[in-house]
Amino acid sequence: MAAGGGTIVVMFVVLLLTTAVEMANISPNGRRGLLANGLADTPPMGWNSWNHFSCNINETVIKQTADALISTGLAKLGYKYVNIDDCWAEYKRDQKGNLVAKITTFPSGIKDLADYVHNKGLKLGIYGDAGSMTCSKTMPGSLGYEEQDAKTFASWGIDYLKYDNCNNEGLKPTYRYPIMTRALMNTGRPIFFSLCEWGDMHPALWGSMLGNSWRTTNDINDSWNSMMYIADMNEFYADYARPGGWNDPDMLEVGNGGMTKDEYVVHFSIWAISKAPLLIGCDVRDVTNETLGILGNKEVIAVNQDRLGVQAKKVRMEGDLEVWAGPLSNYRVVVLLVNRGPAGSLITAHWDDIGLPPNTAVVARDLWLHKKLRQRSVGNLTAIVGSHACKMFVLKPVS
Repeated sequence: MAAGGGTIVVMFVVLLLTTAVEMANISPNGRRGLLANGLADTPPMGWNSWNHFSCNINETVIKQTADALISTGLAKLGYKYVNIDDCWAEYKRDQKGNLVAKITTFPSGIKDLADYVHNKGLKLGIYGDAGSMTCSKTMPGSLGYEEQDAKTFASWGIDYLKYDNCNNEGLKPTYRYPIMTRALMNTGRPIFFSLCEWGDMHPALWGSMLGNSWRTTNDINDSWNSMMYIADMNEFYADYARPGGWNDPDMLEVGNGGMTKDEYVVHFSIWAISKAPLLIGCDVRDVTNETLGILGNKEVIAVNQDRLGVQAKKVRMEGDLEVWAGPLSNYRVVVLLVNRGPAGSLITAHWDDIGLPPNTAVVARDLWLHKKLRQRSVGNLTAIVGSHACKMFVLKPVS
C-alpha cells in the first residue's frame, strides 16, 4: 500500500511539472524558465494593505503608510515595498480596455502614487488577478488582458505584482500564470512577481520558473491556530525555496491584535527562518512599541535576509515541542525552539538533528534577548520555553 501510494504521488508530481513546462514553454533544465528579472536574491520586505484594511483603502492611507515606514525606521531595516491589495480599481475598464484607478478612493491615479512612494526611496506594489474578476469582485481581473495590464503597470512605475487566483473560469494556473510572466518580462521593467495561487496545485513545484514567490497555503487569519497550521503547510516545501524564488505562507499578522506578544514572536520567528516574504499586515501609522520591537528585530531580520538563502525545517517534534533549524552563511546554524503546548517546558536541540558534528563547540546567541549565552554548548542546547512561545538562537562553531 505504501509503495503504491508513493508511486502515485511521484506520478502526480511529474505530471504537474510536465504540465507547467508544456504550458509555459519552459526548459526543464533551467530553474528561472520564463522569469529573468534579477530580483529576490533575498525575500522581499514591505507592507500590504489587505490583512488590516481589506477593501477600505485609499491613496491617503497608502501615502501615510509610506511616510510611517520612514518615520518608524522600518524602511531602513529593509521594509521597502508598499503594496496595494484588492479593490483599488473601477468596476469596469475604460473604452480602450485599460484598468482605471477608482476615482473616489485613488483620484490622483496610481502613477502619482508611485511617484510619491519612489520619492521616499520606497517601491510600490499592486494587486491583480489571473481570472476575469478579482477576489472581491469589485474590479476586473487580467485574464485575456495580460499584455495590456502588464504595460499599464510598467507605465505607472509598479515594482511588485501580487497576482491572485479567483474567478479563473476553470483554467489551470499552469496555463494562466505563464502568460503574465511573459507579459511582465516584455515590458522591460523589473517587477517582482508574486504568484498568489494559494498552494492549490503545489506551485512550489513549478513556481520558480514563473515568479519570485508563490503562495503555499490558503489565507492566514490573525489567530494562533491559523498561523501555526500555515507554518506547517509551508514547511513541507522548504527544499524549493532559494535565492530568486521563495515560498510564501502569506502576509504577517503581527500587530493586528488577535494573538499574544509571545505568539507574534513565534509568528515572526518562523516566517524569518522560513525565508518567507516579510510583508507587514498591520496599520503602521498607529503601531505600538511592542509591535515595532517584533517587526524591527534586526537580528531576526538578518536571518531572513541571510545570503545563503536556505529555508529552515522542522527537524524534531515531540508532541507539542518542536525544533526548527537551518544553515546560515559563514558556517552558522539558526535554531528555533517552539512550544505549542499549554505549559512551559524544556526543549533540547541535538547537534545530530540540526546538522552539526557531535563534538562541535558553539557560541550561541539569543536573538530575542540580544545576548550570547555564557557558556559554550557542545552536543546539544537546552532552554525553557513558555507556552505558545519560542527561543531563537544563532549557533557559531568555535575552535
